[in-house]
Amino acid sequence: MPAQASIHAVVLAGGIGSRFWPASRPERPKQLLPLAAGGIPLVTAAVRRARRLAGPGRVRVVAGRHLLSSLGTALPDMEPGAWMAEPEPRGTGPALCWAAHAIAREDPDAVMVSLHADHRIAPEEAFEATLRRAIAAAEVGGRLYCVGVPPDRPETGYGYVQLGTELEEGTFEARAFVEKPDEDRAARYVASGDYLWNTGLFVWRVADLLEVVRDRTPEIASALDRLDAGDVDGYFDAVEPVSVDVGVMERAPAVGVVRATFGWDDLGVWSALLRTLPADEHGNVVMGPGRLVESEGNVLWSEDGRITAFGVQGLVVVRSGGQTLVTTVERAPALKRLLAELGEPT
Repeated sequence: MPAQASIHAVVLAGGIGSRFWPASRPERPKQLLPLAAGGIPLVTAAVRRARRLAGPGRVRVVAGRHLLSSLGTALPDMEPGAWMAEPEPRGTGPALCWAAHAIAREDPDAVMVSLHADHRIAPEEAFEATLRRAIAAAEVGGRLYCVGVPPDRPETGYGYVQLGTELEEGTFEARAFVEKPDEDRAARYVASGDYLWNTGLFVWRVADLLEVVRDRTPEIASALDRLDAGDVDGYFDAVEPVSVDVGVMERAPAVGVVRATFGWDDLGVWSALLRTLPADEHGNVVMGPGRLVESEGNVLWSEDGRITAFGVQGLVVVRSGGQTLVTTVERAPALKRLLAELGEPT
C-alpha cells in the first residue's frame, strides 16, 4: 500500500485558550488568532502542516459545533467531510478515539498523526522530517508514539516524558510521563537530559490505538459500540472525560517517543509571545498599533486603537473586544484566576 495513502492527520481545534483573554474568547478562541509565522491564524498553519504530511482529502479537524462557523472562515478550502463536530467537550481521549474509529472504517491499516491547532512550530522542514520519522516507526506496528522536544528551561506548565532505551537514532522507549512538575523537579529534568517536553503530538496506527483503548481505557471502551452503530451523540454521552495522555499513553504497554529537531511552543500565555514573535531592540513585542518609549520587555496587543507605553517594564497590555487587560509578564500565567473572579468562561 502506498505510504501516502496510509497517512491520515487529525487537527484538534477545540478549547478556548482562556489565558489569551480578552483576545481569545469562546466565539474566537486562541487557535484563530494570527500568531503563526506570517501573521496567519494558528489553525491555518496547523492544517497546512497536516496536509503536507497526509495529502489532500486525508485531514480531519475536530472541534466543538459552536466553532465550525469561525473555523470555516479561517479554513475556507476544507472539504465538507473533513469537519468532525464534537457534540460536547470530553477531552482529547474521546476526541482522538472518535477520529481513529472514523479513519479505521476507511483504512484499517492507516497511520494517524494527531496535531494541535494552537502550537507555534518552526522550522517547518524540521517538523516534517521529525514527523516522517515517527510515521515510519509507527508503520511497523505495536507501539504508540509521541513527539518530545528537548527542554531549554524548567517549564512547570508542560508535561514531560522520560526517555528509555534508544530504539534507533532519535527514537526511544518512553519510560514515564510526568504532568506539570514543580520548579525544582522541572530543573532536575532539564539538567538530567533524560526528559523531553511532551508536545501532545502523537503518531500511531489506528488499529494499535483502538486495541489499547479497548484493553486499558474503560472510560472510552464501553462506548465504542455507539460509534460502531453510527451514534456519535450517544458515544459522547457515554464516555467519561479523559485526556489521551492519561487514559491511553500512560497505560499503553508499548510507547515510544521521537525526539524533535524543531522549535515548539504551545503558546499557553501572553508572555510566551516574548519567546516566539519578533521583538524590537528593547525586547518588546507589539501586535497592532502600539508605541513604546523608554520601555522594555513588554507585550502590547491592540485591536481597538493605539496603545502607548512610557517608562514601563515587563507589562502585558491587551485591548480587544471592547475590553482592556493590564497585567505583568510574571502574573500572566495566573490569568485563569482573574477570569474566575470576573465570571468569564475558562
